[in-house]
Amino acid sequence: MANKPLPDDYYQRLEEIQKIDFTLVELNLYLDTHPQDLEAIKQYNTFTKKAKELRQMFEERYGPMIHFGHSYSTHPWAWIESPWPWQV
Repeated sequence: MANKPLPDDYYQRLEEIQKIDFTLVELNLYLDTHPQDLEAIKQYNTFTKKAKELRQMFEERYGPMIHFGHSYSTHPWAWIESPWPWQV
């Protein structure tokens, strides 16, 4: 299936999600060694909430990002549409 043209803000929104995901990975690693750091936990929870909001907005506009029950699909089955986020 050929890739369909992407809107101008597709990459901007995807990059914003990737930046927050990177921050979450770093906070996760930090918290593995500093589990009592309440401020880091608060930051982690704040970024987790933001990541969920951004993913929801992204998926409503461009389709699912995560498979196997983590993202809803529209009708027809949205996973046949490309590109997928990991392809761009």
